[in-house]
Amino acid sequence: LGGCAGPSERFANRASALGFDASRVEGEGFTHIVFRPATPRPNGGRVLHVYLDGDGTPWEHGGPAADPTPRDSLVLRLMALDPAPGVYLGRACYHGLAADPRCTQALWTNARYSEVVVASMAAAARRLLSATGHVEIIWLGYSGGGTLAMLLASRLPETVGVVTVAANLDVDGWADLHGHSRLVGSLSSARRPPLPPRIYQRHYAGGRDQVVPPGIVAGGGVLPETLRVIPEYDHVCCWVELWPRVLDETERAVGGRR
Repeated sequence: LGGCAGPSERFANRASALGFDASRVEGEGFTHIVFRPATPRPNGGRVLHVYLDGDGTPWEHGGPAADPTPRDSLVLRLMALDPAPGVYLGRACYHGLAADPRCTQALWTNARYSEVVVASMAAAARRLLSATGHVEIIWLGYSGGGTLAMLLASRLPETVGVVTVAANLDVDGWADLHGHSRLVGSLSSARRPPLPPRIYQRHYAGGRDQVVPPGIVAGGGVLPETLRVIPEYDHVCCWVELWPRVLDETERAVGGRR
């Protein structure tokens, strides 16, 4: 049976093996799958860590994928290392929801960072804050999830921090680099005003990353002092090893701003 499972089921199985339960939260016009620790973490006070995954597999076999859910569980493994209260917020139409009649393939292809996608995730995040009792958010986004983290941070005043890893913050530059069509209908933080200084930012890039080279991260309109390039890392390796230090630095920086 394991060999016949689709991407959504395999992802959910990995989440369960790491100690996470799945639930649903309503966004704006869409339902989102959320993973959170089955055993609640000790309440860390005011801040909720919200993890955002990459684009998964928008395309396969020359056309839009039937299920864009990520095939890799890197973000789940990062969240498993985090002792703070946190949730994995899935995108609209991912994690087994692609057949929802409200979903169109554009929402995981050209419009993957569109206003519709961002607005629904923002609404879902607000409901999560209300349900958990936290009043502040730190967004932690990987790859395309980092792009969404920047877009979400600009519209949720509860945001106190944004941490991105290997994020294609310059969406147009990333598409041009790989010879892809530009993501018509998608937003880009590179074309938006910078986040206010009160929001802590760190943007990590791998020196060996050929999927999202450091220049694509830097081209997203981030301040140079917020960029950290790890020379020996690529798009996947070896962020799990670095993550405890990232979390520690983030906690100290955000805590020190209060």
